[in-house]
Order: sequence, then C-alpha cells, then structure tokens
Amino acid sequence: MKHIIVPIDFSKESINGLRLAITFANRFNCDIQMVYVQKYPTDLTPGRFEEEHRSAEQKFEELLTEYSPKMLESANLSFIVKKGKIYREVVNQAHAFEDSVIVCSTHGASGFEEFFIGSNAFRIISATDCPVVTIRHGSMPRDIQKIVLPIDITTDTRQKVPVTAEFAKAFNAEVHVIGVATLQTDEIDLKLNAYTKQVCNYLKERDIRFQTASLRGDNITDITIEYALDVNADLVSIMTEQNIALSDFVLFSYAQQMLSKSPIPVLSVTPK
Repeated sequence: MKHIIVPIDFSKESINGLRLAITFANRFNCDIQMVYVQKYPTDLTPGRFEEEHRSAEQKFEELLTEYSPKMLESANLSFIVKKGKIYREVVNQAHAFEDSVIVCSTHGASGFEEFFIGSNAFRIISATDCPVVTIRHGSMPRDIQKIVLPIDITTDTRQKVPVTAEFAKAFNAEVHVIGVATLQTDEIDLKLNAYTKQVCNYLKERDIRFQTASLRGDNITDITIEYALDVNADLVSIMTEQNIALSDFVLFSYAQQMLSKSPIPVLSVTPK
C-alpha cells in the first residue's frame, strides 16, 4: 500500500473514514489524499458552483491543520476537489496512483434500506479493483488486533488472503480463518478443510498468528458478523462480486449484505 484515497463530504461519518485511513497510513508509511467531488452536471449557477469549490478548499485546509500532525513526518496528507459523478471520480483518483487503497464511510443504513444500495461507497466498491475498506457508524477501531477471514467454497475466496496478510503483518494482528457454509456435507467439509489448510500454511510461512474455526448457518453474513463480534475483531476481510449492474443495486449476496450490515470495518477485495 502506497496511497490511500478517502472520499470526503465533511460529514462526521466521512471524517471517521479519514481517521481510520490515518491509522493505516501510520502502519504502512503511505500518503493520504482526501477527495471531494462536486456533482456535475449541476443545477447550481456558476457563481454558486465556484462558491462550493472555495468552501470545500477552506474545509480541507482546516482538516489538514487538525490531522496532518497525527501522521508520520514522512507521510503526506493532501486533498483534491473534482467534479463529476462522485463514485467515478473517486475511483479515477485511486487508479491514478500505484498500489492504492480506498477508505470510505458507508453512512450506515437501517430497515429495508439495508438491502438496497444507493450510496456512493457501494458504487465505488463495484467500480474498482483496488481494495476498499468501508466503515459504518460507530465502528472506529484505534488499532487492528484481530482480523476475521471467512473462507467459503468458491474458487475466488482465497484471493483476499495476500491483501489480508499485508494488513495483518503491518499491525501484527491475529487472523481468524473461519470456514463458512450454509450446509454441512462431506463434500463441502472436504473443500473447506483443504482451502483453510492452504490459507493457514500461507500465513504460517509469513509468521502471521492465526486461529481457525468452522461455522454453519442459514445466513453466512450473520454468522460471520456474530463470530467477529464475539472475538472483538477489528476488521473483516471479504471478496466482492464483479459485474453488478449499477442500475440494479439490490443487496442479496453475502458480500453486499456484509458491507451493509457489518458494525465492524470491512476490507473488500475484488476477484481478478
């Protein structure tokens, strides 16, 4: 990780994203760039549009004054004001740098809204191949000591392991490798055991502490979150599905439910 991109709309939730990004930056010794995007096309008059731009720059200067001292001297905190579609401009900014991670707030959800994606955080995740860490209301860890790494029977499930290991190594965190499934059959158990063993060997070779567990339940999201809360985890690492139509953001998949429901920050990794 060399750069962290943080979408900012100056809400309390987006500032939590910045605070979490600083925690990461201080461990990885990397730079942070905050991004504010003015919606364009806009109904604002040219004068009001320029006023919004100046106001954003002024607020960013205040954030620099408050948060730059919290970063390592070798790291840089900067900002940029862009115009366009919010999720697209944030993704473009992340892709402009090598080895970037995006940290952003999902702004939370409740009731039926848990199963409908409308926020830019979810659009960002589906539009980039960069790792994305999302944070909801009140889930601001000061350190990453335990990471939950759910492993399922899909072939892509292990692709998140190298990125997760990077985070674990940087924080000297313990990884909880959990085999998850909705059914318990000999075939599923064999595959999960084989995948879990491969992951544990990968972690062992890198001197990363780990524990293992096997979970079964009707809803993989719920049993993963319940386990993460039980062990006081600070991060959950998941794979995200690609090729999700932006016009059809309905949350029924495991990954999408996790992003919407987890009270713990979620690291989302895109399958290659």
